[in-house]
Amino acid sequence: MSRLASLLLLLAPLAALAHKPSDSYLHLTRDGNGFSGRWDVALKDLDEVLSLDAEGDGAITWGELRARQADVAGYVLARLALGADGAPCTLEPGSAARVVRHSDGAYAVLDFTARCPAGPAALDVDYTLLFDRDPQHRGIVRVANGSASETLVLSASKHTARVSLEGLSPWRRFGDMVVEGVKHIFAGLDHLLFLFALLLPSVLRRDADGRWVPVLAFGPAVKDVVKVVSAFTVAHSLTLSAAVLGFVSLPSRFVESAIAASVIAAALNNVFPVVRGTRWVAALALGLLHGFGFASTLADLELPGGSLAVTLLGFNVGVELGQLACVAAFLPLAFALRGSVLYRRALLVGGSAAIALVACVWLAERAFGVGLSFT
Repeated sequence: MSRLASLLLLLAPLAALAHKPSDSYLHLTRDGNGFSGRWDVALKDLDEVLSLDAEGDGAITWGELRARQADVAGYVLARLALGADGAPCTLEPGSAARVVRHSDGAYAVLDFTARCPAGPAALDVDYTLLFDRDPQHRGIVRVANGSASETLVLSASKHTARVSLEGLSPWRRFGDMVVEGVKHIFAGLDHLLFLFALLLPSVLRRDADGRWVPVLAFGPAVKDVVKVVSAFTVAHSLTLSAAVLGFVSLPSRFVESAIAASVIAAALNNVFPVVRGTRWVAALALGLLHGFGFASTLADLELPGGSLAVTLLGFNVGVELGQLACVAAFLPLAFALRGSVLYRRALLVGGSAAIALVACVWLAERAFGVGLSFT
């Protein structure tokens, strides 16, 4: 096996981590003593479990989905338990399945009803769909009671929740969205590697001959990081807000491909510098793309106006806290190692080259639909 193939094999898990997490969207609306439900589940996820593609041609037809409607309803509803005031609710599948599109593809829509005890004051949700197959899967659950609603993000580590049906307030979930923003930074490897590509040169400067040399004091390194991270924050906050509020809309494939290209550009600039001394300008320009990427996480929540503003604020705060945690962990260690050959050659040059290589894999997958295999 060649050195390049060996390197690609080592980096393949990183490439896989950069994809949008598997999500489903569950809407529960108070209806008398029970709830009416709508559950959107990705066709690709259902196909992996139930083999819906009977012809094996890579395309799930309406006929194939309709023929397996009972299996889909049985599989999905068996992985949701609802309770009202401590008593279980009975789930019953509704009308024929249909298909809708979300930002990442086609979803089957399952309508159902939940019959609960009279006049419940609180709803218990236990969501376990796909966690046995995909620990990164998330359940985006919206519970509505009249004009008020609350949105939950359930995961393998937090798959249960209790929602008060009296006086629902979006502010009660502000903290949850802060946590979700922090998690998104660490789960979204493309954003994380982009940030590190920007941070790697912060403890170095170029001398008159163009060589990397260590900065003399910690202060200039901190100043450089503040400028770069602030520019990135301002940029992605602007486009995140514009996209989620519906002012701007870009195709998901274009956005994800452009983000991969931005990671390549940021990493290669450390090896073959084009932008010198004004990296914050590059961070500002490329951060605009990443805001659209952050927005894809919130785009399918279909939140009402008041809840949308609170959710956007909480998610943005979480993203910034995640970034600050990365900077706080990285900068002191980088400053301590800045004078070593290990840092200048292995971490700055070698690390940047590895980041660029991983991003090239993402770009091929996202822009051209090429699935790269290393086996």
